Amino acid sequence: MQKRCFIFSFLVYSMNTFAIPIQNLESMLPAGSQLSLSIYDTSSKKSILTLDDDILLPPASTLKMATAIATTLAFPDNFTFKTKVYQSGKNIIFKFGGDPTLTRGNIRKLLQTIKNAGIKNIKGDILLDGTVFSGYEQAIGWPWDILGVCYSAPSSAISLDNNCVQGSIYSDKKKKITRVFVPQHHPVSISSDVIAVSKEEQKEGLCELQLHYSQENVYKLSGCLAYRNAPLALQFAIQNPTKYAQDVLRAEIKNAGIRFKGQIKTGQLNKTAKLITTHSSEPRDALLKRMLKDSDNLVADNLMKMIGHHYYKKPGTFSNGAMAMKMILKEKAGIDLTTAVITDGSGLSRNNRITGAQLIEILSFFYTKKGEHLVSMLPVSGMDGTLKYRHSVRYPPLKESLKAKTGSLFGSHNLAGIFTNEKGHNLLVVQLVSNYHPLDTGEEIDPSQTPITRFEKALFQALHNSSLTLHSPE
Repeated sequence: MQKRCFIFSFLVYSMNTFAIPIQNLESMLPAGSQLSLSIYDTSSKKSILTLDDDILLPPASTLKMATAIATTLAFPDNFTFKTKVYQSGKNIIFKFGGDPTLTRGNIRKLLQTIKNAGIKNIKGDILLDGTVFSGYEQAIGWPWDILGVCYSAPSSAISLDNNCVQGSIYSDKKKKITRVFVPQHHPVSISSDVIAVSKEEQKEGLCELQLHYSQENVYKLSGCLAYRNAPLALQFAIQNPTKYAQDVLRAEIKNAGIRFKGQIKTGQLNKTAKLITTHSSEPRDALLKRMLKDSDNLVADNLMKMIGHHYYKKPGTFSNGAMAMKMILKEKAGIDLTTAVITDGSGLSRNNRITGAQLIEILSFFYTKKGEHLVSMLPVSGMDGTLKYRHSVRYPPLKESLKAKTGSLFGSHNLAGIFTNEKGHNLLVVQLVSNYHPLDTGEEIDPSQTPITRFEKALFQALHNSSLTLHSPE
C-alpha cells in the first residue's frame, strides 16, 4: 500500500534546533512495523501532520476514550450501577446490575442489612438475577490464551471482586516442585506441578509457565519457572462469575449468622418481590476515571453493555452495546465511526479497528464543554495511571506534558492524547504502531532502549521543541 503523508502547516522551529524528518523517526521502528500518525493543533484548529491516518488499525485500549464519551452522553453524572436485594415469599433475590466494582465486602454489608431487617432465617432459596446482560461474557476476538488472566476477566452482570483472584507462586532452590498460594477466603481451587529450574535450563528447554482452567473455577499451573528469591504475583480471571458469587454468598451468609439451608441458583425478579436494600457503585465519573487512568477492561466492557441495555431497552450485550455506542457518538457528538469495527468497550478484542483520523475526532470531543471533564481522567506522563512509568515520556521535559490514553496489544503500541509543547500549545496526538515485532536476540533489553521507547521519546521531543518536519532541510 502506498503511504499517505501530508503536512498542512509546518511546525515552527528555532534556528538552533535541528529539523527531525518523520521518516527518521519511522526508521527507528523494526522492519515490518506500520505507523499511523495524526497531529492536530488546537490553537490554529488545523491538522499539522497526518501519516496513514485513514487506515483501520487495532486501537487497543485507546478505544476506551470512545467508551468514555458514549457513557458521558448516555448517562447523567449521578449514574451508578445498582445491586438490589428483594424478598419474594420465602425466597431472597439478588438483582445484580452489572456493577464491575462490586466486592465481597459490599455483599457482606447487604447481608447485614437483611439481618437487621429481621430476616435471620431464609426458609426458601436465594436467586441470583443477572438478566440485565445476556450473551457472551468474553467478546469475539479475545484470544483463548489470555482468558485466564485478570485483564481478560469476563464481562458479566453478576460480577464480584473484579472477577479476579490474586495469588502467588513460590520457588525454592532446595525443592524441584513449586507451590502456589491463594487466600483461603477465595472459593477457587488452584494447584501447581510447575518445576523450578535455572534460567539457563528454562532457556535450553524452551519451557514456560502455563495456566489451565475450567468452568468450575479450578486452575492448574504447569510447565517451568526460573528460581526466584521472591514469590511471583499472579492474577487469575474468574471463569464462572455466577458460581463464584454463589460460593461467596454461601460463605458470607454463614459468617453473618443467617440460617439458610436452601439453594443458591439463578432466577429472575418477579413483580411481587419487595425491595429490602440497595448497594450503589461510585458515580459515573469515578467509574470513568478508573477506566481511563488504570485502563480497567471490566469497567469499560460493563459500561458498554449497560449503554446497549439503556439505548435498546433490552439486556445489554457486546453487540448491541457497540451499535449503541456508534449511534450515540454520531447523534450527540457528530463522531462518525461507521467504518470502524467495534467489538467491545475495552479494546481488548483483536477484531477492533479504527483510524487515526477517527481517534482525532474522539479526542476533539474532549475540548468541548460536554467532554472537558474527561481530560483530567487521562493518565499524565511520569505522574499517574498507565503513563506513570512509560519510559519514553517519564522524564523532563516530557514529564507532565502529555495526557493520553495508552493502548497495547500483541504487535500494537498506541497513544492518543493531548500534548503541551514548550510554547504552551496543545496538540492532539494519535500514534498507532501496528505489526511491531522487534528481533528477539535472546538477551534482556533495557526497557528504556527498546525501539518503541526510542521512537516515542524522539517523537514527543520533536513535538516539544517544534522540530518535526516532513523532509530534512536542503
